[in-house]
Amino acid sequence: MEIAREHRLPEKPEEVIKDPMLLEFLGLESLPSYRESELEAALIEHLGEFLLELGNGFAFIARQKRITLEDDEFFIDLIFYNRLLKAHVLIEIKTTKLTHSDLGQFQMYVNYYDRNEKLDDENPTIGILLCAKKNDTVVKYSLPEDNKTIVASEYKLILPSEEEFLEQIEKVEQELQQEL
Repeated sequence: MEIAREHRLPEKPEEVIKDPMLLEFLGLESLPSYRESELEAALIEHLGEFLLELGNGFAFIARQKRITLEDDEFFIDLIFYNRLLKAHVLIEIKTTKLTHSDLGQFQMYVNYYDRNEKLDDENPTIGILLCAKKNDTVVKYSLPEDNKTIVASEYKLILPSEEEFLEQIEKVEQELQQEL
């Protein structure tokens, strides 16, 4: 990892958040769908392994954190704190394809946390939408253009096959060539 080689602290969420996240340690079969509560329960049951998959500096804070806005109640799936980023990290689990509505609701959670929970010496709240599938273009246009705090990350319950892995490498190589 670039950060470790340079012996520096991360500056952006993308430097510590993996996409995709490999959740093979959960031991779940690759079924067409799971309920969000089932995936969340499996993550809590395997919290140590999940913290390792998240990366350095993460500490678990809460599960199903209730926030009340006037008469409406909402529940944030998982809350962590990253001591390297000095920021709260909210995780919302979506076992289906991520939608613009999901992103809007999650933006509200991040805004709430920044305005009501974050201390003055902490950095802005980071949000990770952990989803079964995503459309990067929908993510791009659903979030503010200057978004630096919300990341959509797909999860994989099993490691990709050799063929899928080679396809992913080829895709990354093509993206890098386009950037150059």
